[in-house]
Amino acid sequence: MGFWKRLKKKWLVYPLGLAIGLLGGLFGAGGGMIAVPMLRAMGVQGNKSHATSLAITLPLAVASGFLYFQAGHFHFADAWIYLPGGVAGALLGGYLLPRIKTVWLRRAFGVIILFSAGRLLWK
Repeated sequence: MGFWKRLKKKWLVYPLGLAIGLLGGLFGAGGGMIAVPMLRAMGVQGNKSHATSLAITLPLAVASGFLYFQAGHFHFADAWIYLPGGVAGALLGGYLLPRIKTVWLRRAFGVIILFSAGRLLWK
């Protein structure tokens, strides 16, 4: 890859990061749905784009959650009940990610996006 192409990609990281953070703040972890395609456009391949999206999402979710907590929009007592299942699911997903072919992961991701879009449009 040439110097100018690498430089262009490097500078794209900042607006893409801003977009991911903005969407994460507005939609919660759903911002990760846009992170994966953006990472792929930046050249991050396969399962690495999904894992990188998760690594990006965690600190963004903590920052957004802190602001929502400060504004009184949620209480930790409401979230605790979901944490055991969420942690178990995250561990299972992290274990399965390197064992699933990228094509199947992309298809499953596409189905989830279509299902989510349908729910949003017709609810």
